[in-house]
Amino acid sequence: MRSRAMHIVWLAMVGLMLLSPGSASPAEGNPWTAIRLPTPADTAVRQYLGLPENEHFTVGQIAAEAVIVQVYSMYCPHCQREAPRVNELYARIAGQAGLHRRVKMIGVGIGNSQFEVDFYRETYDVRFPLFPDGKFIIHKQLGETRTPHFFVLKPAGNGQVKVVFDQVGGFASSGKFLEMVRKHLDN
Repeated sequence: MRSRAMHIVWLAMVGLMLLSPGSASPAEGNPWTAIRLPTPADTAVRQYLGLPENEHFTVGQIAAEAVIVQVYSMYCPHCQREAPRVNELYARIAGQAGLHRRVKMIGVGIGNSQFEVDFYRETYDVRFPLFPDGKFIIHKQLGETRTPHFFVLKPAGNGQVKVVFDQVGGFASSGKFLEMVRKHLDN
């Protein structure tokens, strides 16, 4: 009888572990996960991000008042449909005097190799830096979020970064999204 009770308790514990969600993605108002990305070899990309020639960097080292991070996958049909709006957002930021220094964009290709990231960049004419996450390391650090997912991050002092906006799924208007980013810049 006692072994049967222990078996039931063990099964209940395993069931709870399987049903409980993994770590949640960083939510608004919370610190951003200290994700390390490889520093781009391309000088123009390093200059855009304001990075020295280190081996790796964190989002907190990007020279900007706000950083928009797009989490995507080359294989995600929603990400593919969203690509023109995301490119439009980048073009709006780049085209506004002074704003291109204050707001930077990067993308992280979940489950994508460098080849797949390059293919996505070329296929969808993406102009902002994209980084591979072929081994799902960053994906796990972000709570295994779905794609596309957008984060807007702001420096919080001492090299820390705070999430000021996060959204799973696409956005209807690049203009409205940029308006929201501008409001966060002024706060």
